[in-house]
Amino acid sequence: MPARIEPELRRQQVVEAAFRLVVAEGIDGCSLRKVATESGLNIGSVRHYFDGHEDLLAAAAKEAGDRMGRRLAAHSAENLRGLNGDQALDALQALVEEVLPVDAQRRDAAIVVVELVMASRTRPVFRTMSQRMGADLTEVVREVLEALEVPDPEMGAAQVAAMIGGLTIDAVTPHGGLSIERLREILRAHLRMLLTAERRR
Repeated sequence: MPARIEPELRRQQVVEAAFRLVVAEGIDGCSLRKVATESGLNIGSVRHYFDGHEDLLAAAAKEAGDRMGRRLAAHSAENLRGLNGDQALDALQALVEEVLPVDAQRRDAAIVVVELVMASRTRPVFRTMSQRMGADLTEVVREVLEALEVPDPEMGAAQVAAMIGGLTIDAVTPHGGLSIERLREILRAHLRMLLTAERRR
């Protein structure tokens, strides 16, 4: 048993080192040699676990997705059934904030995801993962909107997913320069409009 655990721990050590480097230097700054130095291992050990640069980047992106997934799992759609008004709004905002850069940990995960999504435009190896992450997020939001009895939860989920992408880019790049406070204000205003406008139909 211990013989199996150590390689798993070492592999995770490498993934977390790659994760930190993508946050600090972007995808292009995440070389195998730098990851080896960051993880405290030799480059041969890194190559033992990963076939190359893209394989390692995919693992870092998966780690970001897994972290987001674990946070989202704490917000079961079933627990939101019957909520309305500010209770529904608070619950929906809490769920969406799990994947937005509103603190250091979530910011790091969001940066890695943004790097992957941008790379997937020109690197086919990342496209399937990028599409799956987007589809999974949209489905989680759709289930929650359905539990909140929002008419047309599919359209609402598409709107929220698009807003998440825009807010994330504006918060982690100089493009919008959003503060956490401003991000939350914009998010809440949009979610309030979504919940109230949809219920009026």
